[in-house]
Amino acid sequence: MNSGYIRTETSLGPVIIVSEGEAVTAVVFDGTRRSPDMLSGKEDGQDDAPLSLAAVQIREYLEGQRREFRFPVRLSGTPFQRDVWEILRTIPYGKTLSYRDITRLLEKDDRYLRAVGSAISRNPLMMIVPCHRVIGSDGSLTGYAGGLDRKRALLELEQRHMPR
Repeated sequence: MNSGYIRTETSLGPVIIVSEGEAVTAVVFDGTRRSPDMLSGKEDGQDDAPLSLAAVQIREYLEGQRREFRFPVRLSGTPFQRDVWEILRTIPYGKTLSYRDITRLLEKDDRYLRAVGSAISRNPLMMIVPCHRVIGSDGSLTGYAGGLDRKRALLELEQRHMPR
């Protein structure tokens, strides 16, 4: 199976995009705690269609020109993690949910709040699976592997480009 990665420059800093076969498997901001362990295969996959398509769409999103991503992805994780990530994928552009909201959507009680937070922190597809749209129950910005400044910037970007 072909695998590789590229780094692409964005308005929020370099982003690493990883693919296996025809699917993107990871999108992380370079320099975050998640980036080093995801890099296997060949770098400079500019000729790799999924990587190139993802890079273009991520830049368009960060420029406010795109609200949805349309490239193949593959999520690998535990069944619980995948359930959490699927809920994240349903959060509309420009909207937020709290960790408690997600726990309720999973039909779990508050004992699962930490597990939900842990699953979100392991999201391999930042921005694509929009974990930046998850906030504290009190509306505060909490936890984001790309840093709270980036989380704030992503939420502000989406608010600025919401359809009127």
